[in-house]
Amino acid sequence: MGKQTAALLIAAFLLTSCSSTGGGSNNSSPGGGSAAPAQSAEVSPSPAGAGTAAAPGPSPQVSDAGLNVTAAASSPAASSPAASASPEAAASAAVGSGDSSPGGGKQSESGMNAEVPLLYHMNKNYDIKPNDESTNKKIVLLTFDDGPKEAKTINSIFDTLEKHHAKAIFFVNGYRIKEHPELLKLIQERGGIIGNHSWDHIVLKDKPYSAVKKQIEDVQRIVKEVTGETPVFFRPPHGAGGDVGKKVAAENGLLYMTWSNGSLDWTMGEKEADKTGKIIKNVTDQLHSGSNILMHELPWTTEALDTLLTTLEGKGYGFVDPRSIELKMR
Repeated sequence: MGKQTAALLIAAFLLTSCSSTGGGSNNSSPGGGSAAPAQSAEVSPSPAGAGTAAAPGPSPQVSDAGLNVTAAASSPAASSPAASASPEAAASAAVGSGDSSPGGGKQSESGMNAEVPLLYHMNKNYDIKPNDESTNKKIVLLTFDDGPKEAKTINSIFDTLEKHHAKAIFFVNGYRIKEHPELLKLIQERGGIIGNHSWDHIVLKDKPYSAVKKQIEDVQRIVKEVTGETPVFFRPPHGAGGDVGKKVAAENGLLYMTWSNGSLDWTMGEKEADKTGKIIKNVTDQLHSGSNILMHELPWTTEALDTLLTTLEGKGYGFVDPRSIELKMR
């Protein structure tokens, strides 16, 4: 009996010892801090929070198109340089930013990159103007109409744009998208900003409201179906949208624009001599700060593009990122 009593006493002692050391939270982590929710792992830590267990960060914001818009933007350490730097630095990021890799940056449904600051607006002359005096005003907007046509032409344009760290708006027609949706996808994948140019490329200003609405909204619909994004820029064919075109564009959240500098590339024929020289002369003769340059998906425009952009750079001009333009004329 003495041995049994001793064994019972030892067992009681061991149970008492385990109970005294096993207290505390059941959700403690190996590092001693409380375990954060799984989603917080996607949020970059703040500069001062390297080793402390802080409150869970915000969950990632997700656009209507299902694209992650970087919840870490709310963290000082993770916000984009352009969003937190001086106006001069932000302007540098939005003009000739070098974000020219294929699919350069995820875009929300609005077609705007969440990390591109809105530094510019369009005035009533369709020129692009800075919102702040410290922002570079010596810029031009590059646009290409009437596509998508051919993969060879599209790729050549993007090769040149990437060489010059430039972005552009591609104003597309619905009937062309229906014929070749893969070409619209190519424009998106190579980082182009897609704009609405109506379905049939017809003069809209004299058409009834219902017809204009269909011409514009059918393009909005098919672009969304193919790319997952909806255009935010609208250019009426022939620059003739009239009040009805402006009304329908506004109803669809589209910034209505024509142009303020025409390359006149559409007036040239295949056999015309020195088309490159003529395109460059046409653009430089009209050149001014904020020029909204109209070009087309044409072989001779593609051939002239590198020389044209080099000429503009030589005159001190940069190329505005369309995503940095406010969607309201003023």
